[in-house]
Amino acid sequence: MSGKVMHFEIPFDDGDRARGFYEKVFGWQMMPIPEMDYTMVSTGPSDPETGPTEPGFINGGMFQRSDEFPGKGPGIVIDVASVDEALRAAEEAGGTKVTDRTPVGDMGFTGYFTDTEGNLVGVWESA
Repeated sequence: MSGKVMHFEIPFDDGDRARGFYEKVFGWQMMPIPEMDYTMVSTGPSDPETGPTEPGFINGGMFQRSDEFPGKGPGIVIDVASVDEALRAAEEAGGTKVTDRTPVGDMGFTGYFTDTEGNLVGVWESA
């Protein structure tokens, strides 16, 4: 079912500093993906293919704060049936599209919008 929060994202100014902080404070495991300028974050036991192996938590990611993604705090990513439809609905409801539907390897597609309060929100469509 779509509409569920399935991922979080934390922007950073200094990747090494941010990764070290969350590793030290919460014991999260970090997997930098330099070619994507992204770090996958595991917050609990996970299967590489299916994600969390225990109920009650989600995994996330970290990325370099930029003009395109200027968020000051963590954001959420919501599972949707269609990134294009979700971005269109967000705009119709008063939000602003930040990125178009973008492929993420062979895993799926992502897109971003800001809501009516200026919060950056991601949407995810599995391949």
